[in-house]
Amino acid sequence: MKRVALVFTGGTISMQTDPVVGAAIPVLSGEQILATVPGLEKLAEYELVNFARLPGPHMTPGLMLELAEELRRLLEREDICGAVVTHGTDTLEETAYCLDLLLTSEKPVALVGAMRSSSEPGWDGPPNLLAAVRTVVCEQARGLGVVVVMNDEINAASEVTKTHTEALGTFQSPNFGPLGIVDRDRVLILRRPAFREHIHTDTIDTHVDIIKMAAGVDDRLINYAVESGTHGLVIEALGRGNIPSYAIPGVENAVRRCIPVVVVSRCLRGRVLDTYGYTGGGHELRQMGAILGGHLPGQKARIKLMLALGLTKDIERIRAIFEKNYY
Repeated sequence: MKRVALVFTGGTISMQTDPVVGAAIPVLSGEQILATVPGLEKLAEYELVNFARLPGPHMTPGLMLELAEELRRLLEREDICGAVVTHGTDTLEETAYCLDLLLTSEKPVALVGAMRSSSEPGWDGPPNLLAAVRTVVCEQARGLGVVVVMNDEINAASEVTKTHTEALGTFQSPNFGPLGIVDRDRVLILRRPAFREHIHTDTIDTHVDIIKMAAGVDDRLINYAVESGTHGLVIEALGRGNIPSYAIPGVENAVRRCIPVVVVSRCLRGRVLDTYGYTGGGHELRQMGAILGGHLPGQKARIKLMLALGLTKDIERIRAIFEKNYY
């Protein structure tokens, strides 16, 4: 029987309603959660790692780096076939993407969470955990990279995002759809990612800011970030990758100071492209020196830029990391 590493970091899957607080908090240990998952022992042997007991918003890029190192050690062992990581759903996609960029093992890693706490009817933690283990022990899951398994769907860490604040099927891949599904006793892989990306670094630069564009937004926040010492900027632009003309001086200021500026779209679907040539259009931004971020949402582009800056400060190398497979 295959052996799986079960790494618990907290999240709603570990939460119960506290009678004093009057709301859910993370209290359950990995052992307590596993006691609620009947049938797990029939799928795999497992090794439990209580890495942390955090709500999703308390996860940090530094902890993601530590988690990657813990997983790297586990996956190097011959007796471990893969790993399942429980995580709070608010930042699950960011941790999953960070791990996907850092881990090079062919062994599968699945992140899993819950949308309802153990105090609520229909707690989805146990079935999600069972589906994640079933995925990891499936031979077809090798080489997929890091995946997110929720609501019986398997989504690539590089493509998935949280689309709803509460729905059980919140994790979706808007541009490409799921990689596969868990159908009771079967794992069905329907497609594989066209490529996997890796950033080979053991350092993460957390001094990266996100600034979202909207009608009439100017460059005050961009300039504040620059003046306060940011090492990189992610601009959540409008549509295809355009910004109001009022924000252009701030981007010019950042680029002039050799601060990488990555442009993504605030839209749920589609990639950014230098289509429009008017002032503030994507063509002008790219000519100015901004980097196009493909299909990535802002939160993932920030993770990627943090890792890229951990590897190099060279703007053209960072540009290649973002643009080589998309432009």
